[in-house]
Amino acid sequence: MEIEKKDIRSLTKEQLRDFFVANGDKAFRGNQVYEWLWSKASHNFEDMTNVSKETRIMLENNFVINHIKVDQMQRSEDGTVKNAVRLHDGLIVESVLIPTETRTTACVSSQVGCSLDCNFCATARLKRMRNLEPGEIYDQVVAIDRESRLYYNRPLSNIVFMGMGEPLMNYNNVMKAIAMITSEEGLGMSPKRITVSTSGVSKMIKKMADDDVKFKLAVSLHSAIEETRNHIMPFTKNFQLPELKEALQYWYQKTKSKVTYEYVVWKGINDDKASIDALVKFCKYVPCKVNLIEYNPIDDGEFQQASDAAINNYIEALAKNDVVAKVRRSRGKDIDAACGQLANKS
Repeated sequence: MEIEKKDIRSLTKEQLRDFFVANGDKAFRGNQVYEWLWSKASHNFEDMTNVSKETRIMLENNFVINHIKVDQMQRSEDGTVKNAVRLHDGLIVESVLIPTETRTTACVSSQVGCSLDCNFCATARLKRMRNLEPGEIYDQVVAIDRESRLYYNRPLSNIVFMGMGEPLMNYNNVMKAIAMITSEEGLGMSPKRITVSTSGVSKMIKKMADDDVKFKLAVSLHSAIEETRNHIMPFTKNFQLPELKEALQYWYQKTKSKVTYEYVVWKGINDDKASIDALVKFCKYVPCKVNLIEYNPIDDGEFQQASDAAINNYIEALAKNDVVAKVRRSRGKDIDAACGQLANKS
């Protein structure tokens, strides 16, 4: 019976060094291999040209590198690039490169499918099949960085965890991936250029604050009226607004980092005065800004884009209360790469 080989990227640098010592080699060999795996993002033991052929064969016999493969890449007329990413077990997730004049943002996935059940989101209709490993999250970033250099002549500048899945339901792996993305031994990106977006898992927001993270936090709020929010995102019955408010106050007190609220305005659901007033009130609890997001219908159901007038009412009310609000026009709609559209149609 063939033994199942371990993914070498699940080892720390110390464990790799120990492996080489235990196999009669020098500890520094572990440093060399570690550099190939992370800083050089190698997917193949054959690439590791500064270690001997025997060593590469030994690695091959003991380990695998469970890397991703970009299975299909689509480019939108607005420059957005969507990757259908095949994992080692044949499952697929999607990630997106979003370019603007000045920067390139990677929108990455943290789960195959999603643990949650937001009614307006195509990804939520796929059941959660598994969490992504740190290396699989890291690989999505590496792939988008390469595409950014190829198509836009500049490195990736920002990362948002807003792809498939709820990042805080895959907490440990997301944190390990971010640690490698920001490490000098990995991609060396500044944590201030990374935003983790959650649908409001209160106790994990507090845990992030306790873990003294340096990245930014975004919360998919969509309504500050409990009943409406529960209707839009049924799972939020377990993460009620008072608990979310308390978690966000704890987050701000510990990190001094502003919260961004992601907020889609829908016709007949949250485009009325009561919804606007509730959001304005919620925004007073912690320093924050609001991204009003253009909705991308996923079918002809109840969720339809609100009128420009309704969105303007939000902007005016928030501005009057000194809350910075921006309207985010969705990118990549023609290739189903916009917010809420990632559903593996490929």
